[in-house]
Amino acid sequence: MTTPLAAKIARDYGTPAVVIDMDRVERNIARVQAACDAAGVRNRPHIKTHKSPELARLQVAAGAKGITCQKIGEAEVMAAAGIDDILISYNLIGDEKMARLGALLGKAEVTVAADNPVVIAGLPQAGAIAGRDLGVVIECDTGRKRAGVETPGEAIELAKLIAASPGIAFKGFMFYPTEDGWAVAQRFFDEALAGVRAAGLEPTIVSTGGSPNMPNVGKLKGATEHRPGTYIYNDRMQVAAGVATWDDCALQVYSTVVSRAAADRGILDAGSKTLTADPGGGLEGFGLILDHPEAKIARFAEEHGMLDLTRCNERPKVGDVVRIVPNHVCVVVNMVDEVVMVRGDEIVGILPVAARGKLR
Repeated sequence: MTTPLAAKIARDYGTPAVVIDMDRVERNIARVQAACDAAGVRNRPHIKTHKSPELARLQVAAGAKGITCQKIGEAEVMAAAGIDDILISYNLIGDEKMARLGALLGKAEVTVAADNPVVIAGLPQAGAIAGRDLGVVIECDTGRKRAGVETPGEAIELAKLIAASPGIAFKGFMFYPTEDGWAVAQRFFDEALAGVRAAGLEPTIVSTGGSPNMPNVGKLKGATEHRPGTYIYNDRMQVAAGVATWDDCALQVYSTVVSRAAADRGILDAGSKTLTADPGGGLEGFGLILDHPEAKIARFAEEHGMLDLTRCNERPKVGDVVRIVPNHVCVVVNMVDEVVMVRGDEIVGILPVAARGKLR
């Protein structure tokens, strides 16, 4: 059954459409800001989820102290919109990036992450271009096995290297602990902190992340900030992790059932180019259809979402517009140029996804 709002969106914008509920967005912003405030850490939200200067300004207005970006291109868009105090949480390499980073540092307060000497060796170029020091935090891996040094000793040596390099300044440490690995992160940080202090250095930034770790905010003694991102919209993975409810899911994909070739299957007009093929860490199907939760988006083509309706008592009809909570909302947002904003049953505008598609 198509809701009145879904019918309006399909009529005015067509489907598939990516829709955000601004009441839920604002509620999510307020809830996470309050949690960070209560824990005594600054909130530095990651804009990789929404990629919107307008939403970043809402986060800052609610109390966020700066933002986090993953790409220089994202940071450039945010700085151009007046957002200051930007952490780029990614290793940056190459003359082209250093030229852009230097220009950005001349306009905004920028800090970058690094986890190896090669990256650190290139960063002074940016400081020289800007005419002031570039702040650098050391990314530390305490179990997630992504980027980051794996031992406190490595972190200490990199801190010394940063301090000895012209045009850059040691600012501290960046962590993304596993959800159950905060004791490990604490031991790592305590040893690294003792080592840098012995070298006459003092961190001013100790950053933790992300949205799945909201229940752990403030548990790292010495942390100064937290970097949640997905919380502004939430998704199926956040619900599965127990850090959000379906009512917290502010983004939904509206999609039309375009075929019912057999009784137990159907086709949506949202395929992998809309919902993405991210399995969401082992979730069943590629999104939850709120109107038919027993249905499964079982397979994808680029523009086709193949429905398995075998468990449905009430099955959607051709022409029905359904609402889908995606598995991984960050990837969905990066697929579209704009999202439709709603409040209640009213459409209130269009929001450009201004920082999407930035490959570097």
